[in-house]
Amino acid sequence: MSGTLNKVMLIGHLGEDVKMHYFDGGNCIGRFPLATNETYINKSTNEKITSTEWHNLVVRNKAAEICEKYLSKGDKIYVEGRIKSRQWQTEDGVTKYTTEIQVTEFTFLTVKKEIESSGRIASDGKAPQFDPSNNPLPENDMPF
Repeated sequence: MSGTLNKVMLIGHLGEDVKMHYFDGGNCIGRFPLATNETYINKSTNEKITSTEWHNLVVRNKAAEICEKYLSKGDKIYVEGRIKSRQWQTEDGVTKYTTEIQVTEFTFLTVKKEIESSGRIASDGKAPQFDPSNNPLPENDMPF
């Protein structure tokens, strides 16, 4: 295969509310940590072990505004994106590195704000489905 692929698919829970950063020209980004868990049984102790991996997610512009509006700490979300590493210098000259997931697609799986505001939970225990027909954004701006 001559091509390459940089694609990530995650299902996890937000570790914090979405933090927004606004720039000149009207662009913005939202950042939030996402926790994914792996559970296994330790064969020697028969103990159930849960290992959590944290991912730094970045969403841009309209997608960031939608995430900020509907997501909060603990909500479950499915995301697709690509891995991006970057580095920068602190004021005291130390080089810092980070690896982020640049989100390109997402689907809300459970959304506490929507449940709390509507007072409804679906019979399967999940949050009500997001209805794009009630969204003021044009269809081509929908990130999901």
